[in-house]
Amino acid sequence: MKKIRQLFEYLQGSGKTYLLSIISVLLMTVFSTVTPLVIKLTLDSIIGDEPMNLPSLLQSAIDVRGGKSFLQNNLWLILVTLVVVTLFQGLFLFLKGKYSAVTAQVSTKKMREKLFDHLQHLPFDYHVKAQTGDIIQRCTSDIETVQNFISGQSVDALQIIFQVVIVLIIMMTMSIRYTLVSIILIPIVFVITIRFFINMMKVFMQTDEAEGAMSAALQENLTGVRVVKAFGAQRFEMEKFDEKNSRFKNLCMKIVKLMANFWGGTDFICMLQHALVIAIGTYWAAKGDITIGTIVAFSSYTGMLVWPLRNLGQMMGFMGQSFVSLGRIKEILDAKPEDYTTGHSDVPVDGEIEFNNVYFEYEQNKPVLNGVTFKIKQGSTVAILGGTGSGKSSLVHLLLRLYDYQSGSIQIDGVELKDISREYIRSKIGIVLQEPFLFSKTISENIAIGRGTASQEEVLAAAKTASVHDAIQEFEKGYDTIVGERGVTLSGGQRQRVAIARTIAKDVPILIFDDSLSAVDTETDAQIRAALKERRKNTTTLIISHRITTLAEADMILVLDKGKIVQSGTHDELIAMEGTYKRIWEIQSSLGEDLSEAI
Repeated sequence: MKKIRQLFEYLQGSGKTYLLSIISVLLMTVFSTVTPLVIKLTLDSIIGDEPMNLPSLLQSAIDVRGGKSFLQNNLWLILVTLVVVTLFQGLFLFLKGKYSAVTAQVSTKKMREKLFDHLQHLPFDYHVKAQTGDIIQRCTSDIETVQNFISGQSVDALQIIFQVVIVLIIMMTMSIRYTLVSIILIPIVFVITIRFFINMMKVFMQTDEAEGAMSAALQENLTGVRVVKAFGAQRFEMEKFDEKNSRFKNLCMKIVKLMANFWGGTDFICMLQHALVIAIGTYWAAKGDITIGTIVAFSSYTGMLVWPLRNLGQMMGFMGQSFVSLGRIKEILDAKPEDYTTGHSDVPVDGEIEFNNVYFEYEQNKPVLNGVTFKIKQGSTVAILGGTGSGKSSLVHLLLRLYDYQSGSIQIDGVELKDISREYIRSKIGIVLQEPFLFSKTISENIAIGRGTASQEEVLAAAKTASVHDAIQEFEKGYDTIVGERGVTLSGGQRQRVAIARTIAKDVPILIFDDSLSAVDTETDAQIRAALKERRKNTTTLIISHRITTLAEADMILVLDKGKIVQSGTHDELIAMEGTYKRIWEIQSSLGEDLSEAI
């Protein structure tokens, strides 16, 4: 029942069209049950000698025109009646298909929008841990499964229920004894159907998970295709994908075998039920207990009972599959969204940042930042140096409130960071990542995304500051050049500079460069920093880098090691004391000298 309630939640806003499809199914079923009655009447009462027993109004209309003899002389009226009944049956079949399809498309659109919107508001930590391919599969294949169930199987299941109820009532009014004979094997079909449904639910869950794993492997391979080719790892990737693909295939074959066994077994029982109805009916007719018309009617009605009930097993299988898909979709919807708006959204942010004894961990008792304390004045430039795992990127994550610190204090212009809404603080910080992501749009659009409403003049100004304007001009279409997926049209340095231009165009009081100048040469690096200093004199800038020449001009340099600040000061102060900074400076200086001599 819980799954059914969840399904009806997705039908909100489509209730009217779904109700119309149900009404169409009901009317179609009513007209489909009329045909055997007309044939029985013709055989027993018009051609035969049985009384007609028609409704009083219809009987009166026939009697006025000559009664039974009138119908015997105008058998074409029976043909017309059957044609009209069939036409109405076809009309309501069409309406049922139309309204159920509209319902499915509208509800599926809303489901996709709800799921996509929820994904946008899930915390950064969720996306770090989730497999992209699996999420894509849930947003596409799983939603399509639910759509197919809504548009097809759910309405067909209601049709079967209506049809069974109506047919049983008609059959019992004709002969209760013959009705019992006609349904004697149906409980066996029902038991087999329930077992089939339970088994299919288990296999569908495994199959969906296997498809998600296969999709994740495919997405990962396509994303890292350049690495795969560079290292000649095609064979390894093929083996990895083949393993996922084989598991998915084996589970699909298990579904095929379950369905084959179900179809074979229930087909035999249904045909046996048909044979039993005809055999016993023939015996009773020979004794004079029932009429030929009754045998024909019961033969038709038995088909309307056993075959739909047998098909109900398949529909229950699809229902199980859709319930599995609903569960996988609900896992995403049940994930707690990020609190995006709670907190101050009107405090002035000028760029003064203060960390005071900040403690942060991803896993319990494994600190990433431990007692970090420093202060950044508005408009100053602070550089951060540290090895892998020292906590540099985590520090940036805290400033953007992608994560919240466990203890200590971070203040922005005297206001506790946790008291400022995530939406507001992120609108005041611009960040350029080491591996920038560019959208498959024009270069101009990629830069303008940073601000949303940036004019062409602002785009050009940002590009010039990022020292990428001249490179863009060299392209045939200039700023209208389409950037390939993930920015593959551009070189690594060009991608980074376009990403820098995008952040500059955002025009915010705090800028963060997370090792984002690593792909540009030293000269371009210096040009960008000089242009930034000239253009953004009051902007607080944080630069994470391993290049000493990039760090040297900062107002303050922080050296992180194992989550703690082990050194701080200006370039001149740090090279005058023993420690990590001086050691790295000496190594890079000697490498620079060796390179100059080689040239």
